[in-house]
Amino acid sequence: MNSPQGFGDRIARAMRTNGPLCVGIDPHPALLKAWGLEDSASGAERFGSAVLEAAADRVAYVKPQVALFERFGSSGLQALEDLLAQARDAGILMISDAKRGDIGSTMAAYADAWLGASSPLASDAVTLSPYLGFESLRPALDAAAQQGRGTFVLALTSNPEGKSVQHVGGDDSVASRIVDAARSENDRVGYSVMGPCGLVVGATVGPALHELDIKLSTFNGPILAPGYGAQGATAEDLYRVFEGCRENVLANSSRGILKHGPSVGGLVDAIGQASQDLIAARGN
Repeated sequence: MNSPQGFGDRIARAMRTNGPLCVGIDPHPALLKAWGLEDSASGAERFGSAVLEAAADRVAYVKPQVALFERFGSSGLQALEDLLAQARDAGILMISDAKRGDIGSTMAAYADAWLGASSPLASDAVTLSPYLGFESLRPALDAAAQQGRGTFVLALTSNPEGKSVQHVGGDDSVASRIVDAARSENDRVGYSVMGPCGLVVGATVGPALHELDIKLSTFNGPILAPGYGAQGATAEDLYRVFEGCRENVLANSSRGILKHGPSVGGLVDAIGQASQDLIAARGN
């Protein structure tokens, strides 16, 4: 068992060893078809296994999109459980992109499912939605700290609809309060390099950070940044957005990598190229 305070430090070590790239496992129907796989739970599992094979020892983390497994019902969740077990056996760190958020005993149940010691769905980290109030996430935050796992809390997303909630308040915005709460959570728990409570901040939200006066340079946890690659952000764009906190950023790429399957060799080449681009743009 890792140290209860070790998640942020683990991710920092993984990024130093394998770079800042996080590869998505997103078995969209169109991608399964392009790979010659059935649009089924078994097809999704074969898809995920190929990504894991290509990612092993080459990226800091992989991130399965939970909804794309849930759509197959119990067989889809079984496929996800099997992939999580494969990742653990291979020593690959996993962020489950579940975006869970609720209150009371329901949030405690989500925490048990995604972060609990004995759950087959337990991941190294899980994404959370704080829009019932940051403290509604307390069961998951505490479970993560106790189990040496992590959380990534949605803070500032690139979808246009997000502005109607996240931007409210101007320079005292909802998003800035979430960033501040996550920073305080890391201070409360303690850490060496980074704390266990991370943020999700889109790679294309640069103007919003300035408009809302959000200073990520003082943030003390990992930042998961979707939007690199197929969603439009280049490596240079990404590091302009995250100037001052580049070492904290996990750059997520899904379709930009996955379109090079089903060949594992094609995925490996795409991962290598993306990793080189990110490291060069980061300046390390």
